[in-house]
Amino acid sequence: MEIKTSRIESIDILRGVVMVIMVLDHVRDFFHFGAFSSNPTNLDTTTPFLFFTRFITHYCAPVFVFLAGTSAFLYGTTKSRPELFKFLLTRGLWLILLEIVLNNFLWWFDITYSFIVLQVIWAIGLSMIFLSFLIYLPKRIVLIIGIILVAGHNALDGITVQGTSFKSIIWYILHQQQFIPVNSTRSIVFAYPIIPWIGVMALGFCFGSFYKKDFNVAVRKKWLAIIGIGAIALFFILRGLNVYGDLVPWSTQDTTTKTILSFFKVSKYPPSLVYILITIGPSLLFLYGIETVKNKISDFFLVFGRVPLFYYFLHVFVVHTLAIIGLLIFGRNWKDMILSSNAFSNSNFANYGYSLFIVYLVWIGVVILLYFPSKKYMIYKASNKDKWWLSYL
Repeated sequence: MEIKTSRIESIDILRGVVMVIMVLDHVRDFFHFGAFSSNPTNLDTTTPFLFFTRFITHYCAPVFVFLAGTSAFLYGTTKSRPELFKFLLTRGLWLILLEIVLNNFLWWFDITYSFIVLQVIWAIGLSMIFLSFLIYLPKRIVLIIGIILVAGHNALDGITVQGTSFKSIIWYILHQQQFIPVNSTRSIVFAYPIIPWIGVMALGFCFGSFYKKDFNVAVRKKWLAIIGIGAIALFFILRGLNVYGDLVPWSTQDTTTKTILSFFKVSKYPPSLVYILITIGPSLLFLYGIETVKNKISDFFLVFGRVPLFYYFLHVFVVHTLAIIGLLIFGRNWKDMILSSNAFSNSNFANYGYSLFIVYLVWIGVVILLYFPSKKYMIYKASNKDKWWLSYL
């Protein structure tokens, strides 16, 4: 079925690719041996394949946030500024509500909400709220603000606070990942400090100018190549100098392989400058390469890129449910997958998990399974453009 749409396919394909990769990370979270007790980037315990499995999924959040800004710009080309402001503000508030109420339930299956984690949906929602005000500034100023937030926020790395005062919580929201025990049975995690994410979305908003209807394709491709290669080159320069750009400098290890892994072990919480450079840079080159690509593979990824929010929540539910089914199959207590704030110290998870081979098999199975409902919803959404509420799902 041919769907008529004004959406830009290359952007949706890139979004679809990172959404598919995202599932790998979340399957690993629920299925891999040691996922509840160890870090896949810990150089003392990881393997190159496990490290790569985690590293490749670093592309998901920055690309998704960046393209959210691009989509906001493109949406605004057919709307007045007040209409775009209203959309971004209300969608941002809606995403924050979904993060707290729906996403936390799907991740933990805990009806008491004893463990509230504010993750990427929260960061996108808050960034959209900030962007709703930034759109009233000249685009050049928005670009400068985006660059300052992305390039300059690592200068704040040395500022850390403790406690639960109002000022501390504001700082956790802005720039410091923090776990806060509210009481003996309840806790909250500020997982995605938003200063750099606001910058990434602002840059994505400015980037949308390259995809205006009257923009020359050859010029766009030229800039995609220049910015993409430039970002990658700057990553290697900054990372090589090892002075600025990441919370944790790399260091020489006892083996060459570990030293290379240390070099690429970039900080995500909050996303460092070099983290953003090595994820957004190659992504722009990907856009350069798929500008005119149209085949069955691109159509496959296109589906996920056009219904990202629907697909996101559906995949978390499916992956978590499959983890419970796995416990039942192997005679374990399925209630272990009703996760609360003490889940990561639960001794029942000490010997839980499966090999990376199983993780990859489950990942492929989940993606294939979700293709069909995602495609159905994509067609429904494209066929019912008059239903305003669909733009929020």
